[in-house]
Amino acid sequence: MLRGLDIRDMLIIDRLELTFQPGLNVLTGETGAGKSILLDSLGFVLGWRGRAELVRSGAEQGEVQAWFDLPDDHLARTVLEEHGLPVEDELILRRINTREGRKTAWVNDRRCSGEVLRKLSETLIELHGQHDDRGLLNPSGHRNLLDSFGQLDDLRAETRKYWRDLAQARRQLQTAEAALEEIRVEEDFLRHAVAELDALDPQIGEDEKLDTERRLMQGAERIRDDVAKAQSALGSDGAEGAATDAMRWLEGAAESAEGMLDEALSALSRAMVELDEAAGSVSRCLEQLHFDPAELEHTEERLFAIRAMARKHEVQAEELPGLTVELRQRLNQLEQGDADLKALVAAVEAAQRSYYQAAETLTQARKSAAKALDKAVTDELAPLKMERAVFETAFEVAEDGPEGRDAVTFRVATNPGAPSGPLAKIASGGELSRFLLALKVCLAGDEGAITMIFDEIDRGVGGATADAVGRRLAQLAGQGQVLVVTHSPQVAALAAHHWRVEKRVENEMTLSTVKPLDSNDRIDEIARMLSGDRITDAARAAATALMSA
Repeated sequence: MLRGLDIRDMLIIDRLELTFQPGLNVLTGETGAGKSILLDSLGFVLGWRGRAELVRSGAEQGEVQAWFDLPDDHLARTVLEEHGLPVEDELILRRINTREGRKTAWVNDRRCSGEVLRKLSETLIELHGQHDDRGLLNPSGHRNLLDSFGQLDDLRAETRKYWRDLAQARRQLQTAEAALEEIRVEEDFLRHAVAELDALDPQIGEDEKLDTERRLMQGAERIRDDVAKAQSALGSDGAEGAATDAMRWLEGAAESAEGMLDEALSALSRAMVELDEAAGSVSRCLEQLHFDPAELEHTEERLFAIRAMARKHEVQAEELPGLTVELRQRLNQLEQGDADLKALVAAVEAAQRSYYQAAETLTQARKSAAKALDKAVTDELAPLKMERAVFETAFEVAEDGPEGRDAVTFRVATNPGAPSGPLAKIASGGELSRFLLALKVCLAGDEGAITMIFDEIDRGVGGATADAVGRRLAQLAGQGQVLVVTHSPQVAALAAHHWRVEKRVENEMTLSTVKPLDSNDRIDEIARMLSGDRITDAARAAATALMSA
């Protein structure tokens, strides 16, 4: 709810502070007194795009400040949280415009952008009037208004869910198609590479094993003679034979040596065991050093083939077995791709059927709600002296989306049989005002958290029609706060709070002021609106009668 507005040095306003109240707030005054400047100033602090030149002549800068009450569940709190701005029960907006055109804004004393102001304004203010392309005259918002009227949130949520499911299924299909296409591009390479690798059949650790065998065979001839000599020196004709003879001789002499040879015999026995182990190890080595030259050639060919394959694929030799598995898997993906795509296509078709079913259910619910809305608006038009006018909610098939497949527009015909068209193009000024008001009355829900502004929505009507307009504005104001700029005495008479906008001239400069009116002042102002500049007793009596009606 808008609580106040402080304007300094904007157009013809030098300093003005207004405090607004719940209910129906009315601003009246002569044409050109500055009523539209108040709305321009409010739009400026809310970030709306408007006049380029706003700073009062002779001033360095203009400034507007507006403050609002925020209930605990107000949508503005979410916007504040999303942008890291202070969240309090009172929201204070301030914006400055320099003479050079630079604009600076603050929200609760924190700098912010004009875009943030505009997001906040969508939760704070609704402006309705003949030139309002942000509200009821904007066809892009008509579907949401119809859904709100029909209380279709649950059906919309279900449609959004199926739309998300469909979008996900389509993404999965596109990803699979792209991956399969990528594999198809290299199909010939994969088949050739897998065939080569299968033929080579590299094993884990084979490169290192072959390299060791090759080096061993290459060095075998050089060391074989020395190993053979060592075998001979250790054998029966060498150390082993000599040790055996020594053992036999010592054992023969030991009986007469009174134990002096026992230690020698024990040591010699151990030495013979070690000699036997050494001779066995040398024999085994000699066996391994024996190789067929053809075997060396085969080992080298195998090793060179593995290393050549590794260089071809730019990997290490030990990575070839893993590469074989990887390339075969990619080839299998190609071979299995068609089956996978069929399953994904089927998933997309199933998701699409579910989405279309939910969208069709939503469409039927919208059409049912549209009939109720058309009747409700028609019923409202009769007291507004437009009983012959026709209001209809038109449907067209729209591009598939999360909110369904419907394009919804509100259309009117001012007379039966006449072609219908968009509100803003078919209705005249006064008719348009009444259409908008009737529509707003029918669409109004829990509006307590938002301020509705009607800019001369009663233009071109008078008498009983103006009274009907005023009573509907008062009805809307009973749910929250309504600000009305009006020239209609019937509307002004129904106000809970009334201000008069005036112009004055000081030091050859025209300035605008706003004066709150008490009961007596209201009588005079409504009398002026009835009779003109010359206020008569009859006009005052008529004003009093209007206010008490």
